[in-house]
Amino acid sequence: MTGDLVAVWEVALSDGVHRIEFEHGTTTGKRVINIDGKETIRRDWMFKLVGKETFYVGGTNTKATINIEAVSGFAYEYTLEINGKSLKKYMENRSKVTSTWLLNLDGIDCRVVLEKDTMDIWCNGQKMETAGEFVEDGTETHFTVGEHDCCIKAVSSGKRRDGIIHTMLVDGMEVSDIS
Repeated sequence: MTGDLVAVWEVALSDGVHRIEFEHGTTTGKRVINIDGKETIRRDWMFKLVGKETFYVGGTNTKATINIEAVSGFAYEYTLEINGKSLKKYMENRSKVTSTWLLNLDGIDCRVVLEKDTMDIWCNGQKMETAGEFVEDGTETHFTVGEHDCCIKAVSSGKRRDGIIHTMLVDGMEVSDIS
């Protein structure tokens, strides 16, 4: 780390939580973006100290933009946009379109994410092979994690406002979601 580190964000995507670090050298014009500790963009001797840097994050290649704005004198404000939305708006929307479960299987921490719009399931950054089926009260999407049989059930809540309820089962036992 250098003394030019000005902003750090944690962004939860389907393939995991990514750490984005931004270095901005206001005297040298340097801009560096690190994602998960790996340098992705480096620009030296940028004469325009304000502007935008656009890049892609994670295995899903999600578009991200850092906005650099002058606030007063030599003070700057840095904001992160994900898919064209402020990070706050993106995360609020994301909690509506995904369900996330954290569990420990055979001593390994697992983060399982269901993308409700596509019914894609991710576990620790890997898109899972799934088999979906219609059942009497909704749908079931089956997949395996290690030696464990997993299933995400989608059932109507019976209330328009609540919509569809997603429940995850591992080896037949229900797991609580965090979203």
